[in-house]
Amino acid sequence: MVLMNVLSNCLKAIVNAERAGKRQVLLRPVNKIVIKFLRIMQKKSILKYTYKQFYFIEYVGEFEIVDDRRGKKIVLELLGRLNKCGVYSPRFDISIKGMDRMMDYVLPSRQIGYIVLTTTYGILDHEEAVRKKTGGKILGFFY
Repeated sequence: MVLMNVLSNCLKAIVNAERAGKRQVLLRPVNKIVIKFLRIMQKKSILKYTYKQFYFIEYVGEFEIVDDRRGKKIVLELLGRLNKCGVYSPRFDISIKGMDRMMDYVLPSRQIGYIVLTTTYGILDHEEAVRKKTGGKILGFFY
């Protein structure tokens, strides 16, 4: 069997482990795109407000890259906060004007979730891409 999309395989493994209630997941093989996608997931968090208190909710925890001289492995800590993540295939082009329309299609609401793009500035989420006034190709999403 031939592996077609490394990013898709890793994100499906994360969603399946999250739904099963696991605390860790082993992702393999891994490439640079997967590592950058996970760093964006790790960096982004939601600001929640409860009775007189603000706190942050993170999607995923720390991860460790294990180099086995083949295709690398990642051991990812899950926090139980991720609802869904996935890949868009084929990777559609998105302009700044079309970003709102794609957010309506992909995300459950405007305040929740992120779309990850590959741009000329590197791999960014949709908020950073709008700030830098650039479009790109859609890699995936998470919320």
